[in-house]
Amino acid sequence: MSHVEDKLAIQELIARYPSVVDSGDFDGLDDLFTTDARIDFTAFGGPADSVDGIKKFLTDALGGFRRTQHMMGLPLIALDGDRATARTSCNNPMVLANADGTTSVWLIGLWYDDEFARTPDGWRFTSRRQERCYSIVGLQDTPLGPA
Repeated sequence: MSHVEDKLAIQELIARYPSVVDSGDFDGLDDLFTTDARIDFTAFGGPADSVDGIKKFLTDALGGFRRTQHMMGLPLIALDGDRATARTSCNNPMVLANADGTTSVWLIGLWYDDEFARTPDGWRFTSRRQERCYSIVGLQDTPLGPA
């Protein structure tokens, strides 16, 4: 693969992550990460764990939200042979169903610091770490009326 093809493959891998997480298909993480990958979500009170541990955490942590939307920025990717790193910004609004039937929005901003390896199945995450930027809890979600 060329330098450009490698970067595009890594960018595609980063872009697949929100699709998997926001759809609730956490088993899809197995196709994105190496089996020995470490994922560190401690910046927002989550665990640092294996892919299997993170799948359980996401199931429990995101179960109360009606929707999530990981909006990824453009990654800054550095290649080094069959290894790479990237830093990607993310804004993640999450819609929470309140007990009274209303909804509210949690909004978090973060960066993902990632490490990758080229495998026989293509590029895969070997490490993902969140760095906290901000967290806003309890915004009122107001449905828009007709235009």
